[in-house]
Amino acid sequence: MERMGIRELRASAAAAVRRAEGGQRTVITVGGRPVAQLAPLTSHCAERSLDELVAQGLLIAPRRTERRSTASQPNTIQVWGSVRLDRLLREVRG
Repeated sequence: MERMGIRELRASAAAAVRRAEGGQRTVITVGGRPVAQLAPLTSHCAERSLDELVAQGLLIAPRRTERRSTASQPNTIQVWGSVRLDRLLREVRG
């Protein structure tokens, strides 16, 4: 397993990713201390669903699943294409 400093990783990130794609694992160090690992994804890791990650306790599910619509947000204003931005900001800011 190769070791690579963070500066070297910044300088040659594309080459490091290509090596990982080829199956090589690289330990990333900061100040000589190992902090991360760059390795190829296994097919199982690449195909994990969000539900599996939640079931394994690796991810916390969102409390709300519905998205807020912009219409329900306060202070919504309509803007026409002919309005100058500086005038619009002056009106909004008061």
